[in-house]
Amino acid sequence: MLYEIQNTKQIEGEGIRRWFTDQDFDLIIWYTDDKMLDGFQLCYDKQSKERCITWRKSGSYVHTGVDDGEQGHQTNKMSPILVADGLFDKWSVSKEFKLVSKKMDPVVANFVHRKLVEFDGT
Repeated sequence: MLYEIQNTKQIEGEGIRRWFTDQDFDLIIWYTDDKMLDGFQLCYDKQSKERCITWRKSGSYVHTGVDDGEQGHQTNKMSPILVADGLFDKWSVSKEFKLVSKKMDPVVANFVHRKLVEFDGT
């Protein structure tokens, strides 16, 4: 089940940010200064091949993979970065999200779920 991380670090210029997490998902929600939902980033499949779907109020979606920064047998790990990724399986991700978001604020959870299902690109 997704739970909210309290006292999430706020990044100047990014708006108000909330962060929810569990073993398979990270969900970051951005709000405008007047508390209107401005966007979200849902990272999923964290245990195997992590990917992210990002939605912004402008209507734009971006689907990316997460390069975790591992460099084989080197001891220094690079910072994770988002990279181009393939198709977004909106039906399985939205179904799984619906299950893990049951204890979240239903307004936020339903909004994110609806946006996942509305996604029509790769």
